[in-house]
Amino acid sequence: AERVQQIIGKIGENIVLSRWEVLNCSEKGYCFSYIHPPGKIGVLVEVEAPQDGLADNPEFREFARDIAMHIAATAPTCVRREEVPQDVLDQERELYRKQALNEGKPEKVVDKIVEGRIQKFYAEVVLLEQPFAKNPDQKVSEYVKQNAAKFGEGLSVKRFLRWKLGEKAEAAAQQEG
Repeated sequence: AERVQQIIGKIGENIVLSRWEVLNCSEKGYCFSYIHPPGKIGVLVEVEAPQDGLADNPEFREFARDIAMHIAATAPTCVRREEVPQDVLDQERELYRKQALNEGKPEKVVDKIVEGRIQKFYAEVVLLEQPFAKNPDQKVSEYVKQNAAKFGEGLSVKRFLRWKLGEKAEAAAQQEG
């Protein structure tokens, strides 16, 4: 709170913090930040690597920046498939099932259609399943694996935070409305 007051005094704007989080990196983790111009989207990402001292390596920093920029651009909700909540998957499956049946698809192929659409859903919301923004022919997981050759096996994206200016205020307004 004191730091916010200092910033308000310095820039002369009233700042209201609607949320905040702390990203404490693991022992082998490196935290990187990225603010997407013009400052409306911010990303914090934790990358875990087996080697020490990578934070000062320009290639490693570029790798982490690429991941953070990708997150800013594509807005995934989680890093891995396993992190998608089961209730969300159940809702998606039910929605896709209803859509397929409403489209007049035969019952015997509906399950295959649903699974195909679930795979597309994963590619939208799971970071490692997404086509990499800088090279859409490559998944993010393949980009990580490619860089593991440089920085050591065990290189992984552990977690991230992605915030958009006004996002929480909009969500609160929708809930109240």
